[in-house]
Amino acid sequence: MYQQDSFGSAFKRGFMRMPPVIRTIIAINVIIFVLQAVIGNIQIGGQSINRHIVQYLAFDPTVWASITQPWRFVTYMFLHGSGFHLLFNMLWLWWMGRSVEESIGPRSFAVLYFGAGIGGAFFHIAFSFLYGANFVIGASGAVFGVMVAFAYLFPRVPIMLILLPPIEARFVVAGLIVLDVLFIGSADGVARIVHLGGAGIGYLLIRAHYQGHDLSQYIRPIERIWTQTPKKEKKKARNKNMYSVSDVEVIEETHDQDELDKILEKISKEGYDGLTAEEKRKLFELSKRN
Repeated sequence: MYQQDSFGSAFKRGFMRMPPVIRTIIAINVIIFVLQAVIGNIQIGGQSINRHIVQYLAFDPTVWASITQPWRFVTYMFLHGSGFHLLFNMLWLWWMGRSVEESIGPRSFAVLYFGAGIGGAFFHIAFSFLYGANFVIGASGAVFGVMVAFAYLFPRVPIMLILLPPIEARFVVAGLIVLDVLFIGSADGVARIVHLGGAGIGYLLIRAHYQGHDLSQYIRPIERIWTQTPKKEKKKARNKNMYSVSDVEVIEETHDQDELDKILEKISKEGYDGLTAEEKRKLFELSKRN
């Protein structure tokens, strides 16, 4: 009899089938958003926790903050202003990012994603004198870099948008970039400079990858930090009344090898039948030990 999976089991199985970097990014973003929704309105020092989070983790495009608080280049990508902001960013990342990560590998994809997000932040610094130095939150710059990479890799893949016929990926992504250019400087609160910067860096990174540049080399040193073997424990002080036995195994192995060589030499001259019962027994023991 056919037995249906529970929703939880089906959801878990589908989630675990996502490529690892996308799975991790989506999970972190959702967890942070849920925590903000649950405890964000609690007041600390006259301000809500969400206000404190934005003040210390959002991207501040002023030069001084960028130099003295470099963590903001990364942390701002994990904050979102609303459920729809989070939903659309994660959906675009899921729709287009899966094929990109599977094509270039998780390490290179991580460099592409975070490189586009950090690059978008640098663009915002460069143009903040024109469009203001407001705080920025959201993964849109990084996601735009992934979308450009998808269009670079799969330009003719049709994208299904609501109430529209299938449109090739290159035209969808190009259209979104054009919209950002047209509405740049508008008072809608969207950091379009970050989008455009992320798209540009995403293009440069995916192009560099297919010109033979190994993007994963920027991730491996970070991996080594986390995978370093723990330091060896200090050796206990040796009891002076005990004899050292550190070389016993070496001496025994050398002695056995000499015996084995003598037996093999006798076999080469007289054959196996020329061995005594004791030599045959010794040969059997040595062969098992080796």
